[in-house]
Amino acid sequence: MRSLLVPVAATAMVLLTGSPGAHAATDLSTVAEALREDPVYVDPAASDQLSSADAQALSDKIRDAGKPVFVAVLPADQPERDIFLNLRTETGITGLYAIRSGDRFGARADTAVLPPRGVQNLVTAVRDVDDPKAQLNDFVDAALRSARGTAPASWGDGGGGGVDTTGLVVAGAVVAAGGAGAYALVRRNRRRHEEVQRTALEKLRVVVDEDITAYGEELDRLEFHPAEPGADDAMRGDYEGALDSYEEAKRLMDAARKPEDVKAVTQALADGRFSLALLAARREGRPLPERRPPCFFDPRHGPAVADETWTPPAGAPREVPVCAADRARLADGRDPQVREVDTEYGRRPYWDAGPAYGPWAGGYFGGGILPALLVGTLLGSVMAGPAYAADYGAGYGDFGGYQGGDVSGADFDSGSFDGGFGDGGFGGGGDFGGGGGFDGGGF
Repeated sequence: MRSLLVPVAATAMVLLTGSPGAHAATDLSTVAEALREDPVYVDPAASDQLSSADAQALSDKIRDAGKPVFVAVLPADQPERDIFLNLRTETGITGLYAIRSGDRFGARADTAVLPPRGVQNLVTAVRDVDDPKAQLNDFVDAALRSARGTAPASWGDGGGGGVDTTGLVVAGAVVAAGGAGAYALVRRNRRRHEEVQRTALEKLRVVVDEDITAYGEELDRLEFHPAEPGADDAMRGDYEGALDSYEEAKRLMDAARKPEDVKAVTQALADGRFSLALLAARREGRPLPERRPPCFFDPRHGPAVADETWTPPAGAPREVPVCAADRARLADGRDPQVREVDTEYGRRPYWDAGPAYGPWAGGYFGGGILPALLVGTLLGSVMAGPAYAADYGAGYGDFGGYQGGDVSGADFDSGSFDGGFGDGGFGGGGDFGGGGGFDGGGF
């Protein structure tokens, strides 16, 4: 029987590969499909570079950190041209992408996940490491300390109540390799991450519920009737927009499962208050206001009317958007009415209350202005750290930029997907650089 199986197996291998030593280029759509489900992909033809057990360990490390870091190990004869751009497009997820093909290695990232200079430094640090396992692990270790954003939801968080098939497979592989202790550490860290998110969300829920209630009371005081004398379609449209924002904010808060979900809630409230400002201007015959962010001191005050210089205690002066009432207070030398929240040290301004309030503030003050507003504050210093997005989300201007792990599909700025090198992100000397290799469309 064995004598019959050997030639049959050999024939099957020839049929699959065409001829000994031959290999068809890996379809990047296949790689992308795999990376959407797992952070590490090893092509069967490149299994001599990274074993299944080593690939699983690397995958566990990335999943544990919860960062959008992707690793692909491909055959040495994989075509290089535009490979990073094409892989990023096919995968459709914001992140940091590393590829090893034969003895070549390089990386690219969406700049909000890791700026070009950071990618360049990571690649340079491991370029001379010959052993694939050591090179990839060194790169990933450094990348996880630097990358912003969170892992894509398609990887799964392993925290659900049902049976997680992927988790069972991972567990089996780790236990079989004698790594039961490592797997327990992974699970413990995931539980810690989930607990941090739950605690943060509960803190935010109290504050957001206050915001929603205040907005609802403002609607009640409006005393606008769509059929009242003088009402026109524009007024009715503003009123309808304000009501829709109220319902949307309540719906989104009910559905919130993690801190970053709150950003959409406060965005809806900001939209609603601007609709109310438009309606008030139309009813009073005033010029329509321009769209401005809410009052920095308390977004419940409504859209700002101006930017004023303000200096926080022990901080540097900065321009902040203020409502009319707080503008008058500042002009008179009085303190503005600041939004305070409960902390373990008593009531404090939201910018000194801890990291959980980043998503809340991010929804109100989008468009990249938040870093300038919060510089020198407790919240600003925490959000500037690369580990912040893993627990609280990103997407708050320069603190997080684009939300790592988000699904963008092919709709992303290719100019913001870079490795920091003019020759494609890999330096010279044949390391995926020069000659159009891994050119990425001229990045």
